[in-house]
Amino acid sequence: MAIGIDAAVLNGWLTALCKATNYTAPAGFFVKLHTADPGVGATAAFGDATRQSVTFGTAAGGAIASSADVNWTNLTAAGTISHVSFWSAVTGGTFLGSDDLATPRTVAIGDNFTISSGQLTLAVTPVAA
Repeated sequence: MAIGIDAAVLNGWLTALCKATNYTAPAGFFVKLHTADPGVGATAAFGDATRQSVTFGTAAGGAIASSADVNWTNLTAAGTISHVSFWSAVTGGTFLGSDDLATPRTVAIGDNFTISSGQLTLAVTPVAA
């Protein structure tokens, strides 16, 4: 399984932290649906490959959560969505990482799919307390 933060992204964070350099953040944060672990090549894309923009609240305790619903409406494909990948742009862009869903969901053509506000959480652990 290859879910997690992309190595290039993590290396950029570590270099900025440890060598006092600037990290260039992506221009946006977008999520794409998958039918299996996308791996570092971001394969196994769900038939409806539309990426949706995500907005986040304030980071705390080493985690940050989405601050609004992320919606796909009137899906153009059917299948079981089990993973997501993260990107810097709505098309093209840079692969930022991936994760699995807590509960895979089977959808039909025409269905809507929503990741509710607060349910998309990114975390870096452990965090010293």
